Parts: sequence; C-alpha cells; structure tokens
Amino acid sequence: MALVDRVKSILLNPKPTWAAIEAEPATPAGLYKDYLLWLAAIPAVCGFIGMSLIGVGGFGITVRVPLLLGLANLVVSYVLSLVGIYVLSLIVNALAPRFGGVPSPIQALKLVVYASTAALVGGVFSLLPMLSVLGLLAALYSIYLIYTGLPVLMKNPPEKSMVYTVVVLIAGVVIGLILGAVTALFTPHRALMHGSDGVSITTPQGKVDINTAALEAASQKMQEATRQMEQAQKDGNSAAVVAAAGQAATAAMGALGGAQGNVDAQALKAALPEQLAGLPRTGLEAQHSTAAGVSVGQVSAEYQKDDKHLRVEIIDMGGMSALAQMAGMVQGEKETDGRVEKIWQEGGRTRQEEYHKDGSSAEAKSILKNGLVVSAQGSNLSIDEVRGALAKVDLGALEGLARKKP
Repeated sequence: MALVDRVKSILLNPKPTWAAIEAEPATPAGLYKDYLLWLAAIPAVCGFIGMSLIGVGGFGITVRVPLLLGLANLVVSYVLSLVGIYVLSLIVNALAPRFGGVPSPIQALKLVVYASTAALVGGVFSLLPMLSVLGLLAALYSIYLIYTGLPVLMKNPPEKSMVYTVVVLIAGVVIGLILGAVTALFTPHRALMHGSDGVSITTPQGKVDINTAALEAASQKMQEATRQMEQAQKDGNSAAVVAAAGQAATAAMGALGGAQGNVDAQALKAALPEQLAGLPRTGLEAQHSTAAGVSVGQVSAEYQKDDKHLRVEIIDMGGMSALAQMAGMVQGEKETDGRVEKIWQEGGRTRQEEYHKDGSSAEAKSILKNGLVVSAQGSNLSIDEVRGALAKVDLGALEGLARKKP
C-alpha cells in the first residue's frame, strides 16, 4: 500500500487497518525504508522551520533558534526518533506475555511504527509554534491507535489493552525524556551559536527536484543499515542498534539532498563588503559543520562604529537548502507595541523583516531561490538602514553560485 494511502487508512479507519497490517508480511528494513524514515522527517523538518526560520514570540518578542543550531537539532532529533520507536517496540514485545499476548518482534515494530503516524503527521503543526498544541492532540490520538492495535497485533485479551497501553505510554514517556537528554548532550550548542531520472515537486518557491537514482542508492544503504539493526537486536547490542539507525538516517538525508556540496566559502566571504550602512567591517568569520550527511556553512561579518552595530550572515544548508524555501509557505504581518514583523514573497524570494519603530533594533532577511539565507541584524539602526545594508549585498550573484561536489 502506498505511503499516503496507509497514512489515511490508519488515521481514519484504524480497526480494519490493524487487521490488514497484522496479516501483511513485513521486515524492519521495509518498515523503516518505505514508511518511517519519511514520516519521521515531518516533525524534525517542520520544527526546524518553525523555530529557526519563523520563530516563536509573545509580548512583542520573537525568539529564533540560530539556523546552524536548529539544523543540528533537526538531525539529532530525527535520528533519535527512529531509535526511540525501535526501542519502544522492543518494550512492547517484552511486555506481551505479561498481558496475555504473544511476543513477536516484527508485530511489535509494526504496531509502534504505524501507531506513531498520528504523532508524526501532527508534527506539521510545528511550522507555526503557536499551533504546537495541535501536535500534542495528534500525539494523543497515537495513544488510541496503540490501544486499538494491541489486541490485533500482540494478541492480548481486549480487556487487558487499557492497562497494557498505559504501561507502554509510561515507557514511551521515559524513552522520550532519555532521548531529550541525549539530544541536548549531542547538539553542538556552543559551536553553532556564534537529470532526467528525477521527480519535481512544485512549491510556492518553484520546483524542487528529487533524483530517483539517488533515492534508489539511498534505499540500498537503508536496507543494509536496517539489516545491521536486526542483527544487533539478535546480539543484544544496543550500541550497534543506535549506530545502524544513524546510518539509516544518514542515507535518508542523502536521498533528500543532504549529501550535496556547499557553495564555496570564499565566494560567500567575498559577498560581504568592507563597509555597510556607513559602518566599517570589524570582523569576518566562516564556519562549517557536517552531521548525518548534511553539510552546513556559515559566513558572518561584523560592522560597528560608536553605538551602531550590524551583523550580516549568509547560511548555506548544502543539499538541504530546499527546506529553507518551505518558509515561503507562511506569509503575514503583525504589529505589537511598536514592534513590526513581516514575511512575504518578492521576486521568487522569501523576505522577512522585524524591527522596533524607535530604531533600537532591526533585522532584514532574504531566503534566496537556491536556499541561501542572507540576514542583516542591526542595533541602534533603523529598518531603512538595515534594509539598505542588505540591498548592498549582491543577492543575484549569490543565487548564481554553483555548489561543489561532495
């Protein structure tokens, strides 16, 4: 069954769908490759866009996670979500005899993978952090899916499904807390703060091409990674399970374009002039980070004179730059207590501005057609000055830069 059809059936008609799932032959490799790897990307990617590109705010203040930090969190949370679902299936299988069920590792994995559908699809609400509560409601529906699926897949008496579900839920919460701590541990906060064989997807920003040959190559890598996961499970080697899940995630990111190269850093540095908004350049810095097949580059320059300060950044997300273009799905404007926020489309680019009318701070940002993100942040500068500084950066030339081969 096609992925979209299965999503619709498990969400809208769970009971008959569980019966069909129970009878289907399946392997961990197939479940991951054909279903979970794609759905698990929804909350990771949408959370990144919501927190790093759109931001969350209140009382006239908007907070964004820095792009490099947000991307690192995307990769780590994505990998760990794949691991967490696998670990929870092991717990479901181990608990089966205690509730009169029949242990079956593959049936337990099918249960957790498909029951996670609601929570994973609900991750789309992370695009707008103010709607994240709807994502929580979707996660609650996943609990119902577990409840209805347990007696079908794990063969426990229906009257024991409620208690079984509660125990699984507690285990899931514990796993979530552990993985949250691991995410915080492995997210590099400090370093990141300072052809014809293809498919085209039309977005508000234009077409995004997906190379089907790359998908096939990634599919083979995922199969090998999931085979290693199966063997690691048999051997009781939890470290190997985590490593194999990471390899599968790397392959998935590569299929989505993450393995493509970045724009030459020297070309990005050359785009930042020695003077902007009447301020001399006082610093120039370039950073590069690679995780799970995703390569990210950042070039920034500081401009300062007296109490006026300007920071200009160019972020290059490599092959994942198409994700940045998804910001064009959101447009709007609001004003609160002298603070103005706008996001709109102009000439195929996503434009965003935030500023205080008193001129104390301002930010102007452009997400270019090739996914490069160029931003200018000013202190004691008006929005006109910051906007003018950004206009002095040759955005057209940046859009024309070619990516290096990985």
